[in-house]
Amino acid sequence: MKEDFLHYIWKHQMFFNNDLSTTTGKKVKIAKPGLHNYNSGPDFLNSEIDIDTLRWVGNVEIHVKSSDWYVHQHEEDTNYDSVILHVVWEDDVEVFDVNENAIETIELRGLVPRELLFSFNMLMSKKEQWIPCEKSISEIDSFVFNNWKTRLYFDRLEEKSVLIHELLIRSNNDYEAVLFKLLVKNFGLKKNGEAFFSLANSMSFSVIKKEQNDVLKLSALLFGQAGFLGQESEGNYFKSLQIEYAYLKHKHNLFPISNGQFRFFRMRPTNFPTIRIAQLAALYHKNKRMFSVLMEIKKVEDFYKFFNVDLGVFWKTHYTFQKDSPSKIKRITKSFVDLLLINTIIPLKFNYLKSRGEVDEKEFIELLRQLKPEKNSIISKFSECQIKVENAFDSQALLQLKNNYCAKKLCLQCSVGNVILKKNLV
Repeated sequence: MKEDFLHYIWKHQMFFNNDLSTTTGKKVKIAKPGLHNYNSGPDFLNSEIDIDTLRWVGNVEIHVKSSDWYVHQHEEDTNYDSVILHVVWEDDVEVFDVNENAIETIELRGLVPRELLFSFNMLMSKKEQWIPCEKSISEIDSFVFNNWKTRLYFDRLEEKSVLIHELLIRSNNDYEAVLFKLLVKNFGLKKNGEAFFSLANSMSFSVIKKEQNDVLKLSALLFGQAGFLGQESEGNYFKSLQIEYAYLKHKHNLFPISNGQFRFFRMRPTNFPTIRIAQLAALYHKNKRMFSVLMEIKKVEDFYKFFNVDLGVFWKTHYTFQKDSPSKIKRITKSFVDLLLINTIIPLKFNYLKSRGEVDEKEFIELLRQLKPEKNSIISKFSECQIKVENAFDSQALLQLKNNYCAKKLCLQCSVGNVILKKNLV
């Protein structure tokens, strides 16, 4: 038996309580089970319990065994002086309050429906499974599951807001500067994300604003700060970048990062750091006030148009500075824009609108449903469990479900787990 399961049983009153009594034989009627306390102190606060003819108002503490009261040293903690009822699975020892009065106890063993115990044991089984409910999740009512996915997705946005809050504090609430750092970070994808984030943090955004009118200077600034201009290479374009960066480095008192942080190995050439940096330069040269424009766009097609930039002649025949390649236009693909929307633009817009009290959840969900779902091992496994993953809203919610609930076996806090636990009860 697990204590968090006993919390669940008490919170939802999922036990036979019509003829309830304490271990000393006193009649009990539960008027209010109390508020579940997730912090330190008793497990349920402000409970109202009728014991014989008196109504008691106070707190309820829950343990697997009543002796856990002493194991956890509650007898020495004044926070537990107001406990009016001890709820346990097994009553193995009498418990006393600070005044040496016995605390009334309810023993749940024998009061919980067998069907509920069976469902819980199945979920918590140590049998090797990808997720505890992999054989049952596809049977969950679509209305319940869709509501739960909405909650999961916005919880995910809240988690992504943590970094955004930190960056806003550091930048004195400059959303344009925060957008730059997040956008640069996510241009690096997983493999180069931290290296690109280091690049974004290597200079003030004010430097970007001062130089973005000239694409050569902006390119020199980004490539130079990334450490790519300190190496040897032939060609007029490369030498022009070196000359410009030498001037900008002195002008803005800059210090480049090491280009050894950037990874090229086993990457598609279109994802090479050099190509992504060139695209960033073209993007910021084309758009002077990116944040305000991006906050106004609502249609996915308009986002695709916004990120459609040309890289210039040199990059048509190069993926790096060192080697020529067959001519090809290196555009920012729609799939890459989808990732930028999911990981940068939508979380930032959510944070911004939330600060203004203007969040429209339907708008965010509708936008996500216009995007294709991510492709990764977690989404593939959900598909194997007969779960439809039709768009990015589905995939984002399912990633949150797997990482924050399934992997931690928090089935008792999950809507899917709750349905499975209750489905066999009359």
